[in-house]
Amino acid sequence: MATQEKILISWSGGKDSCLMLHEALKSGKYEVAALVCMVKEEEQRISMHGVPVQLLDRQAESLGLRLEKIFTTQVLNYEAVMERVVSKFSGKGIQKFAYGDLFLQDIRDYRIKLHARIGMECLFPIWKRDTTAFAQDFISAGYRAIVSCVDAKKLDISFAGRLYDSSFLKDLPPGVDPCGENGEFHTFVFDGPLFKHAIGFSPAPPVLTRFEEPGHDFQLGFCDLVPA
Repeated sequence: MATQEKILISWSGGKDSCLMLHEALKSGKYEVAALVCMVKEEEQRISMHGVPVQLLDRQAESLGLRLEKIFTTQVLNYEAVMERVVSKFSGKGIQKFAYGDLFLQDIRDYRIKLHARIGMECLFPIWKRDTTAFAQDFISAGYRAIVSCVDAKKLDISFAGRLYDSSFLKDLPPGVDPCGENGEFHTFVFDGPLFKHAIGFSPAPPVLTRFEEPGHDFQLGFCDLVPA
């Protein structure tokens, strides 16, 4: 049996990174050294997705994988922090970082440029997958996810807190990507084939809230996921 290469996984707790992890492991080529996730330090929540860090910890535990958190602030120098985190692993011979991007070329180009500077190669295991097929693949594989937040300019806030399933996809308005690749919505995966057990939580009723982060300032329909 060929030796598996150790890699880092960019982790958001959502469906894209989860199915990307699934695909990377299914290939038999890789061993996951760690999940790397950005966490808002002041709120102790996953950046953009708004999921409490306690649920992130439980995800990693259920997956049986090491979790490396990048704590962010409003004044974060993202590239410096990323370089510091990655250097811990590159010094151990880990040279590849996998991302769950689907089709946003500018983001892909930025990642490649950043990681080339810090001496690490980017992998994109699900790049250019058809997002309609990808969404169905996620559901058909047996994964379960909940919509943690939506961009209120693109989706009614009632979509927040819904299960990411065939009914959700059917109800999406025209022009909304079924994977939310344009930032229309974000998800939290709480069960599926890679998990030893489901992650327990209680969803709160969705509310309208303002999201502020460097480069981002908009209103979200937000569903708080309370650890159970």
